[in-house]
Amino acid sequence: MTTLTYAWRAARVTPLGELYTPPRITAALLRLTVQVVLVASLWHGLYAQTGTTAGLSRDQAVTFAVLAVLASRLRELDQYAGRDSVAQHMYYGTIVYWYLRPLSPHRYYALRALGEQLYGLAWALGGYTVCLAAGVVVPPESASVAGVFALSLFLGQWVLHYVMLLIDQLCFWTLRNTAALLILIFAQNLMSGVYAPLWYFPHWFLTLSSFLPFQATLNVPLSLYVGRIPLSEAGFQLGVQAGWLVALRFLTRFLWRRAARRVVSQGG
Repeated sequence: MTTLTYAWRAARVTPLGELYTPPRITAALLRLTVQVVLVASLWHGLYAQTGTTAGLSRDQAVTFAVLAVLASRLRELDQYAGRDSVAQHMYYGTIVYWYLRPLSPHRYYALRALGEQLYGLAWALGGYTVCLAAGVVVPPESASVAGVFALSLFLGQWVLHYVMLLIDQLCFWTLRNTAALLILIFAQNLMSGVYAPLWYFPHWFLTLSSFLPFQATLNVPLSLYVGRIPLSEAGFQLGVQAGWLVALRFLTRFLWRRAARRVVSQGG
């Protein structure tokens, strides 16, 4: 069996868990539709008595919020349903199989994440097309903005991959860390702009988030899309994203090597 075959099988592990279960696809479609409708209605209501707030107009705010919902679909596949999360493998002792496969653990993890994100991208693009046609979101101001947004979103999702990897790698040192994982995931969603654009938060919060990688995952690309960050500042923001990408890559590779020395499980 070739390396390409192994890579293809690893990339489709989690998506197949949903594709082979039609009720899960229906539930995902219904959940995404409800989220978009409710989020759009919420922000329309918040702007009913105001014009521009925190540098965002109503159309910008609604577009930002709806795109954040669609972007969250990129990494929303349920690994727990397939019992393929790092926390579960550590608990049941099956993490040892990650070190016995032809693919190394870090490569398997990366390929699986790539498959999840490509599958999620198909959902996000479909949702974006419908929302754009329905007038729920506004298109980018120009082709240049669209291009910079696409590049920034690509870098942001790459940074997000390493952030989520760091959260999973925590399992090698804490074993039973469900609460810690939930706290870190909440912090990631809050500081990346999933719940609300960071521009509405106090100045101290914006300053704090600038020293963390979270806002580089989503807030930056969406701010570029809606025009809250002008094209003149795009080069600096892309550079920051690339810097986080390089730093997190070296950190996660280092932690993979350290984790291999202490593969301890509670179930094996």
